[in-house]
Amino acid sequence: MYAVIDLGSNSFHMLMVKVVAGSVQVIGRVKRKVRLAAGLNQQQILHLDAMTRGWECLALFAERLQDIPAENIRIVGTATLRLAKNADRFLQHAETIIGQKIQVISGEEEARIIYLGVAHTSTNHRKRLVIDIGGASTEVIVGEGYTPALLVSLNMGCVTYLEQYFADHVLTAAHFNQAITAAELLIQDIVKPYRQHGWQLALGASGTVQAVQEILIAQGTDEHITLARLELIMQQAIACQHISRLAITGLAQDRKLAFASGLAILIALFRQLNIKTMILSGGALREGVLYSLLPQLHQNDVRNRTVQSLMVRYFIDQQQAQRVAEVAADLALQLEPSWDLKCFDGHNLLHSSALIHEIGLLIEYKNHHHHGAYIITHTELPGFTRAQQQLLMALVHNHRADINDKIIANQTMTSVLLAQRLTRILRLAVILSMRRRDEVLPQVSISSDSEKLLLTLPDSWLEQHPLMSAELEQEIQYQQLAGWHLTIS
Repeated sequence: MYAVIDLGSNSFHMLMVKVVAGSVQVIGRVKRKVRLAAGLNQQQILHLDAMTRGWECLALFAERLQDIPAENIRIVGTATLRLAKNADRFLQHAETIIGQKIQVISGEEEARIIYLGVAHTSTNHRKRLVIDIGGASTEVIVGEGYTPALLVSLNMGCVTYLEQYFADHVLTAAHFNQAITAAELLIQDIVKPYRQHGWQLALGASGTVQAVQEILIAQGTDEHITLARLELIMQQAIACQHISRLAITGLAQDRKLAFASGLAILIALFRQLNIKTMILSGGALREGVLYSLLPQLHQNDVRNRTVQSLMVRYFIDQQQAQRVAEVAADLALQLEPSWDLKCFDGHNLLHSSALIHEIGLLIEYKNHHHHGAYIITHTELPGFTRAQQQLLMALVHNHRADINDKIIANQTMTSVLLAQRLTRILRLAVILSMRRRDEVLPQVSISSDSEKLLLTLPDSWLEQHPLMSAELEQEIQYQQLAGWHLTIS
């Protein structure tokens, strides 16, 4: 077992994990809103009340750490403990309570670790912009793969901006504009080098970004955060007039206090860096510290590591999974000229769904597609965004038997059309591989006329395989009930 504690300026977090089948399994999370930064005065002296809140939180953490080897524990302090002139007083008593050494990391080191946490939990290898809005600092990093190229820690955070610009808890356009303007002035110094370096994907690794994404999904949009959507949420906040009356659909109760200040910083970053769209990352500082403890999990393909772990944990027949994946890939390749399957990483998601489509067999056969969908929905899947995980669930749920068009229609990031197309390909690949032997796989061709599919098999093959023929005839009926046209020739 391993434990990582992040003494943040807003919250203290403890993450406990164990390694199962080559993947990280979370066995405990504890989070407390300590708001350490709120106790920092203009002279950078940390008030005793704030320190006491921190010590009380660490006393709770200490109980859980007793059963974890000391060498498997890392504790890091961030912006407030960097800034506080009397941080030593807090740290000395904190280390006595927790029984472990606490490392206060620099802003640049925090930015580097945050980037590594994102890289180890996200599968995309394109140039990334990573943003983490903390309680007292905001880290902005650009990098590729596991290597950050530019990194900076800015002295602005959701707790410090709450104290400076929303101290009376009144939500007005003037308060938002003051906070946004102050943040933009700090960001201006990094605009030129960051824009020159460029990025292909923007990821947010903070509670503010998670809160915004939860709001967007609850309000019926997808997971993509844009400036227009942020400004619309800001107007919703202003309409509430006061933090105590902040009632935005999708905003969790425990996020309300520092949400407006974090939102102002995020809007400033979007405006100054000209960010077009952003999604939530799978990890941040805690994950970066954690993976530094786990060198055996340093693989380039995070998504592949996740899928392989699922296959081992649920005793999936790997030969059959690979067989279905190869047939699905062949069908997808034939259809690619007329069907755009590259959007939203469609080919890779089809491959992943084929590898784990039998994940529910460990429970029972009859409804194993339902069991598999449940497992995927309720499992942490590093390398997959929330929307990708939802699509993966829809594909596994619909790989056999009746087609649940409501699940297919309930996609966020992906288009419903892509979900329909991938579902149809996976279903055919499963049927064509049902004998579970390579030597009996037929050579097939498939083509499409808009959404009408024509599957062509070798001459007399259907006569020689009556069970397969019956399965394909049944599949025509299933797809017809879903409003899709399939012809077998």
